[in-house]
Amino acid sequence: MAEEEKEEIKSFKDLGLCDELVEACDSLGWKTPTKIQVEAIPHALEGKDLIGLAQTGSGKTGAFALPILHALLESHSKQGYKSAPVFFALVLSPTRELAIQIAEQFEALGSGISLKSAVLVGGVDIMQQQIALGKRPHIIVGTPGRLVDHLTNTKGFSLRMLKYLVLDEADRLLNEDFEKALDDILNVIPRDRHTYLFSATMTKKVKKLQRACLRNPVKIEAASKYSTVDTLKQQYRFIPAKYKMSGCTSMVFTRTCDATRLLAFILRNLNIRAIPISGQMTQAKRLGALNKFKSGECNVLVCTDVASRGLDIPSVDMVINYDIPTNSKDYIHRVGRTARAGRSGVAISLVNQYELEWYLQIEKLIGKKLPEYPSQEEEVLLYLESVTEAKRLSQMKLKEIGGTKKRRGGDDGDEDIERYLGVKGKSSKKVKRK
Repeated sequence: MAEEEKEEIKSFKDLGLCDELVEACDSLGWKTPTKIQVEAIPHALEGKDLIGLAQTGSGKTGAFALPILHALLESHSKQGYKSAPVFFALVLSPTRELAIQIAEQFEALGSGISLKSAVLVGGVDIMQQQIALGKRPHIIVGTPGRLVDHLTNTKGFSLRMLKYLVLDEADRLLNEDFEKALDDILNVIPRDRHTYLFSATMTKKVKKLQRACLRNPVKIEAASKYSTVDTLKQQYRFIPAKYKMSGCTSMVFTRTCDATRLLAFILRNLNIRAIPISGQMTQAKRLGALNKFKSGECNVLVCTDVASRGLDIPSVDMVINYDIPTNSKDYIHRVGRTARAGRSGVAISLVNQYELEWYLQIEKLIGKKLPEYPSQEEEVLLYLESVTEAKRLSQMKLKEIGGTKKRRGGDDGDEDIERYLGVKGKSSKKVKRK
């Protein structure tokens, strides 16, 4: 497509989408397509495989969901909607939360055409998912491990008729964690299909998969290889490790699950409405924490990198890297939680002397030297005593919780998280434990 033609595209109608989807976009408040959507959708409608590289928060989900729904509508235009093919498209995601969010986007776009979808993720009752598959959905969104469980154990479930495969956050899906499950899936789906790879970061693994399962793909770069959006203000602050520690809506990233709980306790003791989320929590508790954050009940989400991929929480004003990621590409995904869809945002990295090398790798990756965040050290250190006391109380509380868990036989600590957040309804369990 020539540059002049791209300039002329002002609406989803101009991209060649059918009227039903143009109306759906309008109802969702999508007035004009984003750069990745302008670049990707016309190629997808021509039936080409895609490799899409776009900054997180730039509309990647719409870039693959809209052409799939367009093809689904076309496939039954003569026979009526009820004859639309089932198990038409499969979208794979590295995290449960992202899978749920993608499915919600499909359902929103397909609400006017009676679209049926199913979400297959771990941490949720597998029987309920089998019931959803029994309803013969058009779109399946899931994580690789749980999808393999269903392919192996759910009677009558097969992807032999699949027409579309999407790998969202493809670089992460190609890690060793998902390698076997992904191989199992690729072995049972048709080779004659359309395949889309989307990611905010491009790696050698993505290039390797491209050779294995894409046919003459069109590569679309709506961003440089590793980049962040222009509306994101990025800064750092060098802080000695012993001093590391807001009224706006913030996501605070730590390196470990234990650190999320400790930091959330500390912030709570300082009267900041914080809530942790990590891979150690059950799926129900993770979704509960996200909902509390989205609703404004808690304005700080303390999280591991489980929350850095794809989640669209529009009101995040600030991302704080409390711990600098050891993998510099994770920085791109973390800071992509703010400054989404044209909004502005701030990302601040707290760097101590042990993390300086990792931080310099981040600056090298994004190709820019970040300015230092301005703060008055004397003013900050006025809070040192209260923060130190909050940390002492939090460590005592966590130690107490650890001892209680051992006496009870142990769990993932969700009950303790609920109790410290003031959630009611746990007392009945204590009564039963006699």
